[in-house]
Amino acid sequence: MSEVSRDLIERSEYSRPGFADVYDRARPAPPAALLDLLCRLARVERPGLVVDLGSGTGLSTRVWAERAVAVVGIEPNADMLARAELATSAPNVTFAEGYSNATGIEDGVADIVTCSQSLHWMEPDETFAEAARILRRGGVFAAYDYDLPPAVHPDVDAAFDEYQRQRREVRRSRDIQMGAERLPKGKEGHLERMRASGCFRTCRELLVHGVDRADAARVVGLAESIGPSLERETVAALDELRAVCERILGAGPTTWHIGYRVRVGTT
Repeated sequence: MSEVSRDLIERSEYSRPGFADVYDRARPAPPAALLDLLCRLARVERPGLVVDLGSGTGLSTRVWAERAVAVVGIEPNADMLARAELATSAPNVTFAEGYSNATGIEDGVADIVTCSQSLHWMEPDETFAEAARILRRGGVFAAYDYDLPPAVHPDVDAAFDEYQRQRREVRRSRDIQMGAERLPKGKEGHLERMRASGCFRTCRELLVHGVDRADAARVVGLAESIGPSLERETVAALDELRAVCERILGAGPTTWHIGYRVRVGTT
């Protein structure tokens, strides 16, 4: 068990009542372009096995259901895991409770191993070693994160940015350090740690973007799904985001564009 991951999970408050439902409704699933990219890099049209580490509510796991022969999500948070199992009906997608450094999967059987918006919650070197162990020769490890806010409308984006800024200020004032502060995601973060690990023959960063349908409630829900609850200190900023969304977007759906930074290593 990773003590670092367990501590971060406890601080995240991702187990608070109802949070997994908000997360699953609001968060984006990986776009088809990202799956296409990983299959191309792994040189396989239909992966035999995809392993998704830190699979959360299964958004990044079940998206592979029609693309891979078998998919396994590994998740240590029991509430997120329960939501994933409830939302997933594909018979080739399964979930297991566990940490990224101890999957219980056999050596060299996976074509692709992913960490979707999750590597910053993990002990990186142990995760890299485990990914390399279960990947076949020429397999692909991908740690990918999306940029926030999504591109919706300049006023909505600005209000989302302000909400995030106030959250960062509150965390600093209360000395709350979350995963992304401990392990920055940027190019000199995840990518350099992957290179330094010696677990992969090649490492690089690639970019893709996804387009999805959203409405005012989903944009606000996405904001609410970020990190621990800080309602008292940020309620005004969240209310302002909600008001801007309702004014700009109304009751109807719109689209959002989200950019993904994909750090890939090949074995």
